[in-house]
Amino acid sequence: MKFSRQDFPHDFQFGVATSSYQIEGHAFGGAGPTHWDTFAATPGNVVRCEDGARGCDHYHRYEEDLDLVANAGFDSYRFSTSWARVLPEGRGTVNQDGLDFYDRLTDAMLERGIKPCATLYHWELPAPLADLGGWRNRDIANWFADFTEIIMGRIGDRMHSVAPINEPWCVSWLSHFLGEHAPGLRDIRATARSMHHVLLSHGRAIEVMRGLGMSNLGGVFNMEWADPADDSDAARRAADTYDACYNRFFLSGVFKKSYPELALEGLEPHLPQGWQDDFDTISTPIDWCGVNYYTRKLVAPDAGPWPRYQEVPGPLPKTQMGWEVYPEGLYKFLTRTAQEYSGDLPIFVTENGMANNDQLTKGEVTDQARIDYINQHLSQARRAMDEGVPLKGYMLWSLLDNYEWALGYEKRFGMVHVDFDSMVRTPKASYLSMKQALTSTP
Repeated sequence: MKFSRQDFPHDFQFGVATSSYQIEGHAFGGAGPTHWDTFAATPGNVVRCEDGARGCDHYHRYEEDLDLVANAGFDSYRFSTSWARVLPEGRGTVNQDGLDFYDRLTDAMLERGIKPCATLYHWELPAPLADLGGWRNRDIANWFADFTEIIMGRIGDRMHSVAPINEPWCVSWLSHFLGEHAPGLRDIRATARSMHHVLLSHGRAIEVMRGLGMSNLGGVFNMEWADPADDSDAARRAADTYDACYNRFFLSGVFKKSYPELALEGLEPHLPQGWQDDFDTISTPIDWCGVNYYTRKLVAPDAGPWPRYQEVPGPLPKTQMGWEVYPEGLYKFLTRTAQEYSGDLPIFVTENGMANNDQLTKGEVTDQARIDYINQHLSQARRAMDEGVPLKGYMLWSLLDNYEWALGYEKRFGMVHVDFDSMVRTPKASYLSMKQALTSTP
């Protein structure tokens, strides 16, 4: 690494992130079925129809995994709780084994001096709630609030920070408009309603946690920089529409009590009745803003119906996901978010990383591309800080190779290699480099 801990303020937090369904192993501990289980069981949705039944067996190996977090010198661990593990039906009877697991996990973090940073929901909706319409159903805001009270009533007293929902765009647009994630819909009415209800649920969860006396609560937003594919006005408008739907919609709801006009152009006819009345809840004050950033997209106009844009291939180097490596996008989002939305609130990079075709050779994984990626993005983060952006932390995605949703177990984002047959963990060169950067003394 081209940096060390000493290159950042003494209170700057370095962390690493995971999510429940991707690593825990959902077949264990009394967890109920999720819409990801049924989505994956439908041929054509997921590579080889793979699901999260086994994941990385983190449910049984969490102490070994937390040792990896601590030994590398990370300050914080961003994990998520599984709604279906705590409430197998989504409502009603609590699975005590699920609560006990998160209790043990929390204490194991604290025993190692790791700050627990929880995300309440990272996409594993209980299947019985999906049967009732899932994120299309306004009632989900209160179902989610009830889940929040149950899980945070158990572990909230020991959390360093909490965010309700990871990446609202993925929960709604990717899953209800593009159909690439569960529940796999391609329906603009479902999309508009889920986008709004995700934000309403975010607000209700913040209200509940405030009622529990909790603090250091935030929101986590995924962002993709959108550049026009050429110099035409049509391409500029297409990129601006992409930006409005992907990046600005959710930030605007939380911080401005409004939605962007370019997004409303297509979504407003399909939003639920009285949607404007929900902004007081949606904009319940938060204490920090999380930015998940990986790539940019080149956007061209499209002759079809709204949103009338299409992604086109870009010229920059690509990751294993086919995503362009564009570190400057992180700088642009950090500065824009502070200037236009979050103001003086602390900002955290809550996810940043890359998938790489990592090969285990003679007990080692040489992933220089990931080391380069981290160096380039941390350089842009430092640039934003130098210009006054209140960036307070940086979390890598991910600790472990894991279940990468519709792409199964093929795409490797981890700094630690996982053999999905034996479950053996092997730290990669990027992990060892991060350890050196974070634990070496000047």
